[in-house]
Amino acid sequence: MSGLITPMALRVAVTLGLPDRLRDNPATARELAPELEVDPLALDLLLAHLTTLGVAERTASGYRTTDFGALLGAGAGNGLNNLLHHDSAAGRADLAFVDLVHSVRTGEPAYPVRYGQDFWTDLAGQRHLRDAFDQQMTDRMRNWVPQIVRNYDWSRFGTLVDVGGGHGSLLAAILTANPAMRGHLVELEDTAAGARAVLGLYGLGGRTEVTGGSFFDPLPTGGDAYLLFDVLHDWDDEQAHRILARCAEAGDRVLVVESLGESTEFDLVMLVHFGGRDRGLHDFERLASAHGLKLESVTQVTGGRSLLEFTR
Repeated sequence: MSGLITPMALRVAVTLGLPDRLRDNPATARELAPELEVDPLALDLLLAHLTTLGVAERTASGYRTTDFGALLGAGAGNGLNNLLHHDSAAGRADLAFVDLVHSVRTGEPAYPVRYGQDFWTDLAGQRHLRDAFDQQMTDRMRNWVPQIVRNYDWSRFGTLVDVGGGHGSLLAAILTANPAMRGHLVELEDTAAGARAVLGLYGLGGRTEVTGGSFFDPLPTGGDAYLLFDVLHDWDDEQAHRILARCAEAGDRVLVVESLGESTEFDLVMLVHFGGRDRGLHDFERLASAHGLKLESVTQVTGGRSLLEFTR
């Protein structure tokens, strides 16, 4: 439980591209080292441990990625490569766990201690991190979207405003299943451009609008419901109040989809990365009440997510 060696070995293997590089073309550490610009002896030590783990295997031609190790490849379709790579949003953020003691002592994120600025500022300044984060969110949603669409009556709303809706995969699925609905997605401009493309691929351009902007700024008015999916847990109470205030001033119904504090591990991730946390039901009621919003219903929409419906 206390060992750091194997988790870091897997992350370095992904960062160096070893699972993909060695999938169909076995090579020795000495052959690979110049190509990857690494030390051959150190690389051999890493590959030996990856062999112990079953991620790689020795052949007459050198090391080769196993079928198990191929699950770490960029094209494996499970999102692991994006989560573990040192230069992706999630992989980079996880390295801040070396400063967990700072977060525990102060209640503040550890990310700025390691990188000199907060997570969101880092994403704003490095497009590849923003793209990796957007892909991470899309990967997370893949298995949840059908459940969310099925387990809640979205047809009650004429227009749904998805606040911080990423590339729009959830909004697209909701609108596809409910042809009478319209949608409006709000996201930072770089991500909003991707959302326009995704919604267009679904043939929803005529029923959707995408606004580039922050949920800390005034939101488009006229929506029947304002959806915050996995947004509030990224923020401390002060910032969560600001987001809810914007939703409440734009409309009379706010839909909050979150985990209700069911994962202790995820709580620490939110703390270290963002200074946020999962919250319990009463925490959300307390936050919402400050903006004239009262809890109307709670609906479990996935195995780990509940939809809290608040009305003015």
